[in-house]
Amino acid sequence: MTRAAERSVLQFCHSYDAPFLDCARQYASLFAGTAYRVTTVFLTGAADADVAAACASDDVVFLEYRSQAIRGLKLGAIRDVRKLVASRNFSFCIAHRFKPVYIALLATCLPVIGVHHGFADYQRPTRKLFAHLFRQRLSLLGVSDAVRDDIRRCLPSWSPQRIATLYNRIDIAALQGQQLPAADARARLGLAADAWVVGNVSRLHPDKDQATLLHGFAAALPGLPQNSQLAILGSGRLEQPLKKLASELNIADRLRFFGQVADARCYFRAFDVFALSSDHEPFGMVLLEAMAAGVPLVATDCGGAREVVNGVGTLFPLRDVQCLSQSLQHLAAWDEQQRQLCAKRMHERLAERFCDGAGRAAFWQLPQVVDLTARV
Repeated sequence: MTRAAERSVLQFCHSYDAPFLDCARQYASLFAGTAYRVTTVFLTGAADADVAAACASDDVVFLEYRSQAIRGLKLGAIRDVRKLVASRNFSFCIAHRFKPVYIALLATCLPVIGVHHGFADYQRPTRKLFAHLFRQRLSLLGVSDAVRDDIRRCLPSWSPQRIATLYNRIDIAALQGQQLPAADARARLGLAADAWVVGNVSRLHPDKDQATLLHGFAAALPGLPQNSQLAILGSGRLEQPLKKLASELNIADRLRFFGQVADARCYFRAFDVFALSSDHEPFGMVLLEAMAAGVPLVATDCGGAREVVNGVGTLFPLRDVQCLSQSLQHLAAWDEQQRQLCAKRMHERLAERFCDGAGRAAFWQLPQVVDLTARV
C-alpha cells in the first residue's frame, strides 16, 4: 500500500500529563493489527522521546504550545493541525477532551470522535451550541456510563447512539510487571513491613475528598490491627488542611503523606486495602491499578467508580464516615483465602471489561465506528 493510499487515524491530545499519556496508548492500541496507521498529536508539552515511545503510535507530533497560547480562538493551533492533515490521508480523528475536539472540528473536515474524561464538558451554552453546529461530523464517548449519561443530559436532542461509553483500560500483564512486590514497595516508601496499610493515590483536591477518608480511618481505628497506617500518595493545595485535620482527629502519627510519587502505580502492592473517597469520580484509573495489584477496594458509590468496583469491591455512600469505617474494619478481618478470592474476581473483571483486548472489541462494535469505517 502506498503512503497516499494508507488509511490513517489522527489522535489529538491536549497533553501527555498523567493519565493522558496512557490514554493515548490505549486508543492507539485499538488499531493494532488493522490497516490503520495512528498519528498522535500532543497540543502542549515539549517533544520527548520517552513519551513518543510510550504512545504505541506509528507517528507522534508535538506541537509544543504553552497553555496560555491556546486560550481564546486557538488560531495558531488550528493552522498547524490543518497543515498536518493536508499532508496525510486521515480517515477520522479521535480527540481527547473539549479543546482538541474544538480545534479538530475547526481545522479539518474529518469526522471526529470526542472522548470525554470528566463531567460537565457540555454544560456551557457555548459548548452546547458548538456541538450542535458540528453534530454531523461529531460523535462522543464517555469513559464511563456516568460520564456518557452526563453528556446525554447536556445534549438531549442528540441520538443516544452518538454518545456512547468506552471504558478506560490497562495492559494487565505490562502493569503487573511494573508493580513491585509488597515488601519492595514498602521498603521504598518507608512503610513498616508489619503494618496494616490503607492506601490512597490521588490529588489532594476537594473532589477527592480525603477528609472523609481521614474521618473514616480515625473512626475505624479501634477495630483495625494495632499497627494500622494511612498512606496518601499525591500532592495538592489541601495538604496542610488535611494535616491539620489529622492532628485534630489524633491520627497524625498514623498518617503518611508522600507527596507526588513518580510511577505511583508501581507501589500498590504496598497496601492492604486501597480506598478512594472521591465525591464525583468520572472513572478512576487508580482503581484498575489496585485491581491489577490484587488489593481489596473500598470506594464511594457514585460516579464511574461504581461501574468499576461494584461486584468486586466494597462501596460506601458519599461522605458516609460510619459506613466507610465499617468497611475498613470488615476488610481488616479478612483472611488470606478471602483476599485471594477477591484478587481472582478483580482479575476476571479486568479481563472481561477493562483490558486492552476488551476495549478493542468494544470499540469496533460502536455504531459510530461501524459507520465511519463503512465509508472508507
